[in-house]
Amino acid sequence: MTELPLFPLSGVLLPFGRIPLKIFEPRYLDLVRDCMKSDSPFGVVWIRRGAEVVQRGRAAPELGDYGTCARIVDWDQLPNGLLGLTIEGGERFDLFETSTRSNGLIVGQVELKPATTPAPMSDIWRSLLDVLRSLETHPHVERMNLRVDYNDAWHVAYTLVQLLPLDEALKYELLGIDSLDVLMAELQALLNQISGEDS
Repeated sequence: MTELPLFPLSGVLLPFGRIPLKIFEPRYLDLVRDCMKSDSPFGVVWIRRGAEVVQRGRAAPELGDYGTCARIVDWDQLPNGLLGLTIEGGERFDLFETSTRSNGLIVGQVELKPATTPAPMSDIWRSLLDVLRSLETHPHVERMNLRVDYNDAWHVAYTLVQLLPLDEALKYELLGIDSLDVLMAELQALLNQISGEDS
């Protein structure tokens, strides 16, 4: 079991995926400072119900049962004075227990899942590769500076899940899939559904 500071989000972070964040709450400024100083990850967990920002009198957010380790890959002071970060997903983890520190930061007892080993792209998944390549030309995606290994099916699948305009609850379900074949089949079915709606 590992203790990991948590950053609850209304969005889902996938391994290899990147998400921009705006940091203004003191507890998260402390988290960022500590993680940058020690070059250590923190955990991103999807909020099933509730809000990212703590409000007096409101219940704590209800978190998912698993999440993704995140590392800070870029940061900048935004024009509005907030701290802007880009985070990148790493290993997945299962979340067993949470506690809250005096500064309001949520800390989780987690068990890291084994890292995925690179898996070759099968010819039956080539259409997924084409979709990913077309998504990468979008200006918003170009700004993320993604480095996709097109020969690794896990990398392709997770990056697609991160970039596709899917409901966050669905992204969360896809994050929880341990089988590459199942994940690819789900993605293929989703893309067929999306293209069917567009035609």
